[in-house]
Amino acid sequence: MKNKISPFLILCIMGGLAIFSSTMAKNPALPLFIRSMGVPLSTVGYIAAASTIVGIIVSFPAGILSDIIGRRRVILIAAVVFATAPFLYLLISSPWQLVMVRVYHGLATAILGPVALAAVADTFEKGRGERMGWYSSATMIGRFIAPSVGGMLIFGDNFHWVYIADGIAGVLALLAAVRLPYASGTSGSMHEAFKKQRGKYGQEIVFIFRHPGILATSGIEAVQYFAYGALETFLPIYLNETLKYPAWKIGALFTAQILAATFTKPIMGRLSDRYGRIPMIVCGLALGGIATGIVLITSNYLIIIVLIALFGLGLATVTASTSAMVADLSRAQGRGGAMGILSSIMDIGQAAGPMVAGALIGLISYQTTFGVIGLGLVVVSLVFGICMRYFNKHKPISTLSL
Repeated sequence: MKNKISPFLILCIMGGLAIFSSTMAKNPALPLFIRSMGVPLSTVGYIAAASTIVGIIVSFPAGILSDIIGRRRVILIAAVVFATAPFLYLLISSPWQLVMVRVYHGLATAILGPVALAAVADTFEKGRGERMGWYSSATMIGRFIAPSVGGMLIFGDNFHWVYIADGIAGVLALLAAVRLPYASGTSGSMHEAFKKQRGKYGQEIVFIFRHPGILATSGIEAVQYFAYGALETFLPIYLNETLKYPAWKIGALFTAQILAATFTKPIMGRLSDRYGRIPMIVCGLALGGIATGIVLITSNYLIIIVLIALFGLGLATVTASTSAMVADLSRAQGRGGAMGILSSIMDIGQAAGPMVAGALIGLISYQTTFGVIGLGLVVVSLVFGICMRYFNKHKPISTLSL
């Protein structure tokens, strides 16, 4: 029977289920699970960061591998991890075992993120930004629903049901991934694919690392996620301990952020297709910087929720354009590697944000720290816009090659 569902829709369904599964495994289950084993607060962050570190290391090689053996094969590898990792949590009895499972589970998101975006970019040249935005929104829906569902499945110190639900969602993601079609020319064996591409992928790696546009755009995404990581980690603590907001109010704030990003990302992608990537990146980064810098100057809940939503809008604007721009600047045969380096550098920014912000808050204050981060985003947005305009004027980045 002919497949009536488009490959793009299958990819979106698979991505949404996969991210729903992985998010439910960590939010809010992971920190509570860690604490239930008697782990001190000073160590919780290191265990939680295990999967992020995997992303820094694995995303780029995963992207390169997808260039060589095809996107579908690598997505299937990630899907197998999504389907199996949740059930391993049921066997954990000590913190070191949890670290190992988090490393294994982290492989799934580290692989899927860049490779799925590369698959979308391969499929759509016209309207690429909008399509990549739709895929990202599908994953954000999963990310949005997961904490509520996961929270309802935690009963005291019993986490079995939440991880069983994770596993079911992961298996469904694998079943969706199996239905993805092979791209033309990639249906042979892996050995044949490696033989065919031997010697070529080394040139693509060099091309990526010598391309100022790809590296600069990846750096911008890291800056955006640096602010996101700081905001996500320390704003809830400030609101709870200083302003005495209850947990449900804090959760509603971040729901507003996710909703703003989810529903505007395809629109921002379409605007970047029409008006250009660079202006959208500059505007989005500046908007996020302004929202970050002034979010703590007030204790008014409604104002804070508006500012958080504006940060989500800025996040959507930047990330809808950065991924599309890296896809535009890369060569088709090395696009997976380019998306991989974007993801790896982004993970560096997201991991560094909480660490740097924590050190600054200890030295100065919450307000000053968030003001410095916000100002930094605005300055970086202006520098990026000026530099990219200079490069395009003197040597168009889109034509740079070895």
